[in-house]
Amino acid sequence: MKLATLKNGTRDGRLVVVSRDLTRCTDASFAARTLQEALDSWDYAGPRLQDLAQAIESNAVPTERFHERQCESPLPRAYQWADGSAYVNHVELVRKARQAEMPRSFWTDPLMYQGGSDSFLGPRDAVPIADEAHGVDFEGEIAVITGDVPMGISPADAIAYVRLIMLVNDVSLRNLIPEEIGKGFGFFQSKPSSAFSPVAVTPDELGEHWLGGKVLLPLVVMLNGALFGRPNAGVDMTFSFGDLIAHAARTRPLTAGTVIGSGTVSNKDVNDGPGLPINEGGHGYACIAEQRTVEALRHGKPITPFMAIGDTVRIEMMDSRRHSIFGAIEQKVARYEPAAA
Repeated sequence: MKLATLKNGTRDGRLVVVSRDLTRCTDASFAARTLQEALDSWDYAGPRLQDLAQAIESNAVPTERFHERQCESPLPRAYQWADGSAYVNHVELVRKARQAEMPRSFWTDPLMYQGGSDSFLGPRDAVPIADEAHGVDFEGEIAVITGDVPMGISPADAIAYVRLIMLVNDVSLRNLIPEEIGKGFGFFQSKPSSAFSPVAVTPDELGEHWLGGKVLLPLVVMLNGALFGRPNAGVDMTFSFGDLIAHAARTRPLTAGTVIGSGTVSNKDVNDGPGLPINEGGHGYACIAEQRTVEALRHGKPITPFMAIGDTVRIEMMDSRRHSIFGAIEQKVARYEPAAA
């Protein structure tokens, strides 16, 4: 099934079940008013939401037109947002960009940071920026929402706790990262609010494309209307979502509604190199930082600028019939304007 949260003037929005073709939806309040409420009582709400999903497809319930622009992120705020770096090729490249050595342990033990989860952006909301000089970048990722995960779970068992899958734009302020990381205490100011796809889907919606805790489909990234990258999320993923969930739950249980990110989707090229840009026949990239690093390695300096006010990024994933699975994250960078007191 496919679930979305519509804006309704409250912090947590209104939960709806969405048709597979993303054209219609129906209110889910008889099962759960919000997605967090559904996750907290999944044994009760899950089957009722699934019944609604089947009823939509057979035209057995009243529906309304589904508009992605009316969506919050599926969870407008969450108890926890932990973002991993499952694509070690990406980690290796961005560390090269700031001339930082990569320990060999990064290939065997996942990186993960705890991001801000109190104010996710909607999938069509602007990315508010105080200063272009911060180096605004998008990061196209996959994320899962978990149920209640027990501490110390194995990677093999962790997959059963994936309730929903969605896409992410993990906004990064690249020029703030080196100094912040240099303090040895992780990201904070350099990681503003993230945005998630209009729709979150249960694993069965992906069919054969959900295998071994990985999504085996390309992630399509457009920058200002031009194709920027389409790396395959199932390729070069060093750590599966089972690995990432088990890593997060190693010393603590995870509460239902925990969001775990994959990190930026990243592919190597056929010769095991860092990957080629789209205009040279490669898969391109899911963030600007990778393209800039490859440019620096090949041409001596980065060429592609980070995002400026007015630039737009679109992140989407298609099924084998080229139908959108999750809807699209489409965000324009805008100057931050404080709300009136």
